Amino acid sequence: MSREFQGYIYLTLAMTTVGSTVVASKVIASGLPPFTATALRFAMAFPFFLLLMRWTGSRLPRLSGRDWLILVTQAGAGSVGYTTLLISGLSLTSAANAGVIIGTLPVVSAAISILVLGERPQRFLLLAIGLAAAGVFSIAFSPAAGRGSLVGDIMIFGAVICEGLFILLNKRLGTSIPPLTQSALMTAIGFVVAGVPALFEHHDIGIASQPALLAVAYYALVPTVGGFILWYAGAERVSGAEASLFTAVAPATAVIFAFLVLGEAIGSNQIFGIACVLAAVLGLGLASLRRTAKV
Repeated sequence: MSREFQGYIYLTLAMTTVGSTVVASKVIASGLPPFTATALRFAMAFPFFLLLMRWTGSRLPRLSGRDWLILVTQAGAGSVGYTTLLISGLSLTSAANAGVIIGTLPVVSAAISILVLGERPQRFLLLAIGLAAAGVFSIAFSPAAGRGSLVGDIMIFGAVICEGLFILLNKRLGTSIPPLTQSALMTAIGFVVAGVPALFEHHDIGIASQPALLAVAYYALVPTVGGFILWYAGAERVSGAEASLFTAVAPATAVIFAFLVLGEAIGSNQIFGIACVLAAVLGLGLASLRRTAKV
């Protein structure tokens, strides 16, 4: 098996774990408050990141006050904001809808770069934004969508924007931080940021909350820690442009898991939506691959 093909397998598995977070968050939403669940997720994941740092010899570089401020903002938006909005939104909408919406992350991130950083939009990007928007609108404003579902869809999209801001803020860091070290920092800071509002949430953790607690443990150990290991194991074997293509696996697997694990019905609106989102993400990835080949 070639090194490149190994990378493809690792990246596919990594994005499959990301897709499974939608189902895990749906289960969590039925038994735990969002900030409590988020704090628990980071508390479980952090020791494993510390062990990985010790094993690999990773160290925290010297950071300026500005970098620390960016990291705290990143944790608040991309770590806490994303997770709490995802869990809260899934208490109102379906996992299939959420799977379609989270698939727009690469497109939303690129759009934020245009709006905030003033980057010049390419034709492929404008087309991708249009396709992703069509996919989201097809589920958010479908005849079957009620008011609660629409609010949930909006919260899921808010989670995507939070993650897009995380990516944007990463470009503003003055010091390069190794991915493993940054992930450890995000879990530690995220635990503190989520832990404060979690103290004011209503806690009634009993037998009914056991599936939610198991889902939090799964979220912490498999997509968070395991997904990180798989993604970077794959990314080091292929080009960045090739790796970007595999982000399309996450929304597809999220919709499949919603059908297989949760038994949710997948209608024509979700099928059209996921087709639009996949076309948008793959289009971005292929455009990036073409630009890389020309360099």
